[in-house]
Amino acid sequence: MNKIKALVCVIIPILLAYALNTKFGNTPPLLKFLNPFTGFWQNAEGKTTAIKTNLALKGTLQNVDIAFDDRMIPHIFAKNDHDVYYAQGYVTAMHRLWQMDFQTRYAAGRLSEVVGKKAIELDRYQRRMGMVYGAEKSMEGMMADPKSKEMVLAYTAGINAYIHSLNSASLPLEYKILDFKPEDWTPLKCALLLKQMSAVLAMGSDEFYMTNIRKKFGTDVVKDLFPDYPFKEDPIIPVGTKWDFKPLPIPAPPAAFGEMNTANIKTQEKIEGIGSNNWAISGAKTLSGSPILANDPHLDLTLPSIWYQIQLHAPGLNAYGVSLPGAPGIIIGFNQNIAWGVTNVAADVLDFYQIKFKDNSHKSYWYNNKWNNTSTRLEKIKILGEKTEVDTVFYTHHGPVVYLQKPKDFSKAANVPIGNALRWIAHEKSNELRTFYLLNRGKNYNDYRNALTYYTAPAQNFAFASADNDISITANGKFPLKWKDQGKFILDGTDPKNDWQGWIPASQNPTVKNPPRNFVSSANQSSTDQTYPYYINWEFSPYERGKRINDRLSAMTKATADSIRLMQTDSYSIFAQNILPYILPKISQLDLNATQKEAFRITSEWNKYYGPQSVGASVFDLWTKRIMFNIWNDEFTVDDVPMRFPSRDRTVQLIQKDPNSKWFDNINTPAKETLEDAVNEAFKYACDSLERKYGAISMDWAWANVKHTNVPHLAKIPGFGSKVLLTGGGKMTINALSETNGPSWRMVIELGKKPKGHGVFPGGQSGNPGSPFYDNMIDTWASGKLYDLYFMQSPNDPAAKIITQLKITKK
Repeated sequence: MNKIKALVCVIIPILLAYALNTKFGNTPPLLKFLNPFTGFWQNAEGKTTAIKTNLALKGTLQNVDIAFDDRMIPHIFAKNDHDVYYAQGYVTAMHRLWQMDFQTRYAAGRLSEVVGKKAIELDRYQRRMGMVYGAEKSMEGMMADPKSKEMVLAYTAGINAYIHSLNSASLPLEYKILDFKPEDWTPLKCALLLKQMSAVLAMGSDEFYMTNIRKKFGTDVVKDLFPDYPFKEDPIIPVGTKWDFKPLPIPAPPAAFGEMNTANIKTQEKIEGIGSNNWAISGAKTLSGSPILANDPHLDLTLPSIWYQIQLHAPGLNAYGVSLPGAPGIIIGFNQNIAWGVTNVAADVLDFYQIKFKDNSHKSYWYNNKWNNTSTRLEKIKILGEKTEVDTVFYTHHGPVVYLQKPKDFSKAANVPIGNALRWIAHEKSNELRTFYLLNRGKNYNDYRNALTYYTAPAQNFAFASADNDISITANGKFPLKWKDQGKFILDGTDPKNDWQGWIPASQNPTVKNPPRNFVSSANQSSTDQTYPYYINWEFSPYERGKRINDRLSAMTKATADSIRLMQTDSYSIFAQNILPYILPKISQLDLNATQKEAFRITSEWNKYYGPQSVGASVFDLWTKRIMFNIWNDEFTVDDVPMRFPSRDRTVQLIQKDPNSKWFDNINTPAKETLEDAVNEAFKYACDSLERKYGAISMDWAWANVKHTNVPHLAKIPGFGSKVLLTGGGKMTINALSETNGPSWRMVIELGKKPKGHGVFPGGQSGNPGSPFYDNMIDTWASGKLYDLYFMQSPNDPAAKIITQLKITKK
């Protein structure tokens, strides 16, 4: 018996030690996590405790001074290019290492290594879409250019210097929760980060849906409901702009399009997510007489923030703005002479080609009247606690054949047709870093135009302003030379006429300089009017945000940074302006209950602003979404035939111009429904839905409460996100805010002899939830205010509020 007791006394501590040091599911190893010397307690930070004052590092060529201001933004002062990017890598890793690691693992399809089999379909998808393949191609472009090579190698060395300084206690908190350690950074990870941004902004693809719509309804319906130019538009390049170039011949389209397969996916409504605003106004419209530039890119909001604020100073360089954690240089920002900002173009640079394979071995495919060999790429996916999986991906000359068999219940694969090869601009050799290297050092309009020639993807509308009082905007990227509508539908992969036939010359990308209206702007709407000779895409984002921006800028005089700041938070709805006069009169008030009558009164008196306290905005938003559903769901939801709804623009046109259209009838009922039926059902549905969720009509129905804006943690770790932010704005307004998507960086730059910058993002500089700088900017962002940006001229510039300094010396 004593031996049994002794054995139990030995076994129980061993089992407890094993259990407390082992990760089970999402639970971290508790003993390690709670250890007071190495666990999460060590991640608590004061305002300056995380920063050393002196560091001797092997990788620097000369001394580097870094001043951290009262928002923990680093201002780097180096004596050469290598050191400025080395220091940028070091301080970015110091604040954002886990974020950088997670995002590049996500891009590379390597999440299963740290979270197990639950991420396997996502990892397969990333590999099959050619993310790593594309990053490798970009690496070729970066390394072929001496300056870009220096940037990326120095930045990588700086990150690794920080990684190598870490021990178990100083690891970022998420590593302790997920129980893994950082690996060395590589230049490929920088390329992967840029590919991930390209995927976020340019991986949308509708040709699968559009091909099914054409097969079901025919070409005439497609032309009618999915036109190549919208009913209402206010394009980025002003109407009537003359094209000062001789266009290349446009390739001739083939005689027919290929067939394609379908898969069991539901209908897709076109949902607005990715978007942005930027504009620049000339001195003719400002109080100072110098230009002002504004930018607010709309992306999924996360903690840590998507962006990292920084100032870079070296010989020939003094730039301030935001970088992407994981890539060197400043993406959006300003220097002494110029400012620039970007929005997404939504160019059609991703096409699917139906492949005709010889047999089930997939080793040969028919193209140009002969059998051609495929190549294979073996994707080795490591899985935590499981055997490594090897996924074979077949490549044609177009690109990877994404799926031969589609996974079930994996929504990211919804728009990917089976047996199709992917032709995507992100698979091209490229060097976007060169663009930002040159912009960061740019002095004038010519420098801006030269920098853009190196840019490939994701295509962006680059707004520009200079101290010389020049303003400009360019829809910029590497655009395939296509025949009209090439890529609107799935393409026949056997016919060479369907291939991309070269490129639009960079000098002929849509651009305008110093237009007579004295401003340039973009909000993801159509790049040009219909006189532009090349095809970029058949559909862009709806025009309402762009229209509101242009209306306000047209009327603006004596503008200041503050009037521009207020404009960035404008919540007026052009959509409501367009549609309310047509749908309010169709409500049959006699059929409404008391709650619905009160909601009708409020909505009738609503000022069309998506203000945080507005009940009318809540009713209108849900009402009009339901109207869209009522009009299109019956025809465009068919089992096993994935399709999408017609656009909001086409729906508005139908309501305004064709109130007796056949599309208002619900084909699933014996009665013949009218527009009035769709509008009335939708209104009652909206009111009843709000009442069920929020109770009797009251301020609980206020838009901020319904919209529920918050900033979640990047990996959705509970407790690491923000509180609910009681803000206004909506996806169709300038302040394009939804629940977790919106302005990820607001910036206003006043040019002149001495530039003045103002900006904020919804987060903080630090990625550590235990830091006071983790989310300290969120309330300022939510209230629509901006911070003054300290554009320092020296490490000891008295104009900045510096709280600590770091000197890096050569070891």
